[in-house]
Amino acid sequence: MAARAIWKGRIRFGDVDVPVKLYSAVKSTGGVHFRLLHEKDLVPVKQQMVNPATGDVVAYEDVRRAYPTEDGRLVMLDEEELAELEPEASRDIEITRFVDPAVITHQWYDRPYYLGPDDSDADYFALAEALRSQEKEGVARWVMRNKEYVGALRLEDEHLMLMTLRHAGEVVPASALKAPGGRELDKREIQMAKQLVSALEGDLDLESYRDEYRERVLELVEAKASGKVLKFPKAPAKKKKDDSLSAMLVKSLEATKKSA
Repeated sequence: MAARAIWKGRIRFGDVDVPVKLYSAVKSTGGVHFRLLHEKDLVPVKQQMVNPATGDVVAYEDVRRAYPTEDGRLVMLDEEELAELEPEASRDIEITRFVDPAVITHQWYDRPYYLGPDDSDADYFALAEALRSQEKEGVARWVMRNKEYVGALRLEDEHLMLMTLRHAGEVVPASALKAPGGRELDKREIQMAKQLVSALEGDLDLESYRDEYRERVLELVEAKASGKVLKFPKAPAKKKKDDSLSAMLVKSLEATKKSA
């Protein structure tokens, strides 16, 4: 099935104006969602908002929004007030600067989107080639569906990709972590660790990383729906083990050699 565009915009910087279509680069498999049923008659139950003081059900139109402050107060906000704060609608993807790819580290990346040409293939692929030859990423700002975004314009194979970025305050820097302590590793441990890394080197097939829990649940559902009984093997009991680094490295190396 061909991908469907979910939004249209224009990449702009200087005198450059490239019309593009935006496609989602990821999709949700849906996870595992269950219907909640009443135990006695198996009728689907509903979630409702309830006044905790009276136990009465509160209709949606009777609900007001409030923001809790640090000192414990609740500031009431009207829908009209919030609507006035929404960003102005626009189709512009404004590139504010170009940077080296290493400047934007992985923890800033949020959600990826593909960009495809929209009736301007020449300009689109010219921009893609410019990013490739200059080895740069663009920093972009745009508004989509009443929400402001900051993102990175980068190259993925032959196509442009727009990666939304998390905002300041959402990313925890590595400097916030406690510095590792403890004894220094001896030469034998370092050598075994290097051997283990070398033993695990190989090609990566990302298609093999699947949601195994979801697949087992769906297999169980299909079996029960057809009147079958499935039995899954139980995990073996864990044995008491030596938690020293040397022992774990030796055990890992032995297991790697056996599997090879």
